[in-house]
Amino acid sequence: MLTEVVNENTLVITLNRPEVKNAINSDVSLGLRAAFKELDRDDALRVGVLTGSGGTFCAGMDLKEFARTGKPRGVQVLLREGTKKPLIAALEGVTLGGGLELALVADILVAASDAALGLPEVRVGLFPSGGALYRLPGILPRPLIAEMAFTGERISAERAHHFGLVSRLAAPGAALDEALTMAEMITRCAPLGVAASKNLLRGCQGPAADGFWMRQRELVHAVFWSGDAAEGVAAFAERRRPRWRNR
Repeated sequence: MLTEVVNENTLVITLNRPEVKNAINSDVSLGLRAAFKELDRDDALRVGVLTGSGGTFCAGMDLKEFARTGKPRGVQVLLREGTKKPLIAALEGVTLGGGLELALVADILVAASDAALGLPEVRVGLFPSGGALYRLPGILPRPLIAEMAFTGERISAERAHHFGLVSRLAAPGAALDEALTMAEMITRCAPLGVAASKNLLRGCQGPAADGFWMRQRELVHAVFWSGDAAEGVAAFAERRRPRWRNR
């Protein structure tokens, strides 16, 4: 995990595992939590920008670590709580699974026009378990969410922009620059007004969010330790099609 302060009051947080397309393991999860706390704690910082190295944002959860130890440590808290200060995600390449759920923690998504987003968990015996199925309704049409979650197919950044999930499109390779431009626009505005706006947006989630996370926890226990999950992860590691059991 890399962090850098730019323009005096913007914290750029960079996922730095390019060899595995910035897949989220426990080190990444704990590093992100530390970076989010730094952003919220430092009064000199006004906004955060989340990006990935190697020309991609994040390909999702590290399945090799999952096969050994389960979900990355701290990831559920990370994806549920996010940051108190404004956060912008700059998307290049692929943003998949837990990577998309991480991006959804941000308030604003900026994406390269050739980027792709998706929820491929069902292809490896899992399901989106980091809040995507709570945050996406109300942004994307329900049938499109169902298509993404049930088939694992990706959508283009341009399609995501059309439906309002992505705020701005950038030229390929320029998502971070566009995100920094937007961050500078935020820092020109009154801190109390920006903070109040974010506070109200977070508050709109309300009690329904608690019920969603509780129900999701029950389903994670049932699915993530199932035979389907074991077969899906093994097939991914062995680069073969899963052999699902008939129901």
